[in-house]
Amino acid sequence: MPEHVTIIGGGLAGSEAAWQLAQAGVPATLYEMRPNVQTGAHVSGRLAELVCSNSLRAASLENAVGLLKEEMARLGSLVIEAARATAVPAGGALAVDRERFADHIESKICGHPLIELRREEMRAIPRDGISVVACGPLASATLAGDLERLCGPRLHYFDAASPIVAADSIDRGQMYEASRYGKGDGADYLNIPLDREQYVQLVLDLVSGDKHEPHGFETDAANGRIPYFEACLPVEEMARRGEDTLRYGPLKPVGLIDPRSGKRPYAVVQLRRENAAGTAYNLVGFQTRLTWPAQKAAFGKLPGLANAEWLRLGVMHRNTFVDAPRVLAADLSVNGAPNVFLAGQVTGCEGYVEAAATGIVAARNAARRARGDQRPFSPSARTAIGALLAYLRDGTSHDFQPQNVTFAYFEPLPGPRLDKQARRRALAERALQEIDRIAQEVDTIGVA
Repeated sequence: MPEHVTIIGGGLAGSEAAWQLAQAGVPATLYEMRPNVQTGAHVSGRLAELVCSNSLRAASLENAVGLLKEEMARLGSLVIEAARATAVPAGGALAVDRERFADHIESKICGHPLIELRREEMRAIPRDGISVVACGPLASATLAGDLERLCGPRLHYFDAASPIVAADSIDRGQMYEASRYGKGDGADYLNIPLDREQYVQLVLDLVSGDKHEPHGFETDAANGRIPYFEACLPVEEMARRGEDTLRYGPLKPVGLIDPRSGKRPYAVVQLRRENAAGTAYNLVGFQTRLTWPAQKAAFGKLPGLANAEWLRLGVMHRNTFVDAPRVLAADLSVNGAPNVFLAGQVTGCEGYVEAAATGIVAARNAARRARGDQRPFSPSARTAIGALLAYLRDGTSHDFQPQNVTFAYFEPLPGPRLDKQARRRALAERALQEIDRIAQEVDTIGVA
């Protein structure tokens, strides 16, 4: 019998990990603290409870998350099985009946002879044996503290992510390359010059745009407000403090002379290259609690972004995640602790589907470790799973923030460039061929 594996957290990632391990013949104990200890966001003690939305987003293979779901299905995902079995009409999205979805997963977990479910809080990560930590964004304070001791000071407790735009959707003719004062590689930055009218319009849009209301667990109990760090304020909060605040902050034009006019703009929005391939750019300093429609409306007015394809929109919310490029190995084990694997949003991925996908990866690697097989299970960036892992391994940005799966991190196709839809169809076809090959190898080897 292979070595036993401990799993901490009964969300989508932990439930998926338990299932994958058991299906591979590896015994697992799944710890879930609910309903004995609640999080402030969950309302039940069910495994895999969906707390934010019943939608698992797009179903089309021409969408990165749709392709990710199909890859997961072909690797025997319990989460995707449950979602498809409990789906409700939602147009082009995969939406589920929340209660039936959770019930489906819990019944499968409880019915598997190799899975033991324990309803108790794990306050520390086992240092002996093999474990998968899938504690989610609302980990208990004691467990998060132990994770911080394991990972060092690279554990975060709050998202502060700026929007990311696809490079090929930018109109560069309305921007110019330059780094402040000419330092560094100017090609790393695109600058959107704003005149006073454009700047004032942006400030107005930020102040008046609809905002996400904070959850109770995100606020200070004394005053009901979010305890922001002054060094990392939402862009709309900075705008609210005065018309010129942004001009003396992230939109400061000093040192960014426009080479086309030879003059310094009234304000500048900087876009920083987000990945080594240069397929994505980050709006510097635009972390925000604006709703996504409000962000699209405001940022779409900026010169050169009228037709922007947003790979990620800005967020600020309570979260617990590691600085993945500097904490995790390719197999999702913790550097310096090879028998501790992370899965779910704690890895730095964003979204239910992505969380469950990392559960597959962590579990398959834990299963191999339990069998004494040291080869990592790490699909290439020709697949959606591999593209997600590639993001978690990309240390280009020193300010790592969670992100959904996107086509930006796929390995490019060889040959002439195709139009967007044809390119995505070709990427999906190549990805599924590779996943089918991986699935066959797994079945042949008998190792998950």
